[in-house]
Amino acid sequence: MKIGLRTIKTAIGAALAIFIADYLKLDYAVSAGVITILSVQNTKKKSITLAGQRFLSTALAIAIAIFFFLIIGFNPVSFGLYLLIFIPIASKLQLTDGIVVSSVLVTHLLIEESASFHWVLNCFLLMFVGVGTAIVLNLYMPSSEKKLKELQLMIEKDMKLVLLDFSKALKHVTEPHQLDASLQELNGTVLKAEKLAMEQFNNRLFDQSYYYIKYFDMRKMQLYVLKQIKVDITLCQLPTEQNKKLAEIFVATAESLHEDNPVIELLEEIKALFDYFRNSPLPTTRPEFENRAMLFQMLNDFNYFIEIKKVFYEEFRTERQLAQGE
Repeated sequence: MKIGLRTIKTAIGAALAIFIADYLKLDYAVSAGVITILSVQNTKKKSITLAGQRFLSTALAIAIAIFFFLIIGFNPVSFGLYLLIFIPIASKLQLTDGIVVSSVLVTHLLIEESASFHWVLNCFLLMFVGVGTAIVLNLYMPSSEKKLKELQLMIEKDMKLVLLDFSKALKHVTEPHQLDASLQELNGTVLKAEKLAMEQFNNRLFDQSYYYIKYFDMRKMQLYVLKQIKVDITLCQLPTEQNKKLAEIFVATAESLHEDNPVIELLEEIKALFDYFRNSPLPTTRPEFENRAMLFQMLNDFNYFIEIKKVFYEEFRTERQLAQGE
């Protein structure tokens, strides 16, 4: 069984929070450890955001609880009414992450049958120690830069294989249904990369870069286009000269997928292929016409595929240089 970094930080943080709360002579010191357990998150941003939400929810919870405790008394009915009012308000204010923790702190007032300044302060200090310990521990987050670069190269490799498979399918070297496996693998890699890029972004409080987020978003858009092209390939049944020309474009693109390519030459090749299609003799049979129509649709889609990369390159080349430390 593998013990992850978050598990280690949670265990250390809970023990440390209890120790600090006990050192400060806070009552119910164990609660600080529980708050830490619930506050250690996967990213720095989420930990800080959660801390703010929990302080707000604690203030709201204590105010509502004191109102009912002082009017009805320190009893289960008051606590039930407190929950009846607090939960909807907290949900409305998007403070749901603090409902459980705040309610645990409110039970301290209920048990002690007191709403004095001492017990209210004790609740806030327990919250401060718990979330503060979690934030401090979450300041250490290992960089995902190396893994992101690996996923970037994997996506380019998988996309290359897809394009080469498209080329073979157009030449009728392979069956179109065999393209599904390579597309599914590419899809899985893109989703994994997107998630990691967002985590990396949320772990950088300063000097943030959108480069990897935008890069993987660009590849995801291209993936959607490839899925559509795959559908059209299944409808191209005739081995025409136009098939071969489009297959050559796929091969040329497969060999130049890297992030540094501004794709100007590829767009020129596509433009030349459009001209070739327009100047080719018209189809003479219905199957030939349908085949040509599908090829022309694929070429339009593939032009969009390349335009996606062009827009990304022009917009984020400065971001790319910053991400790589150039």
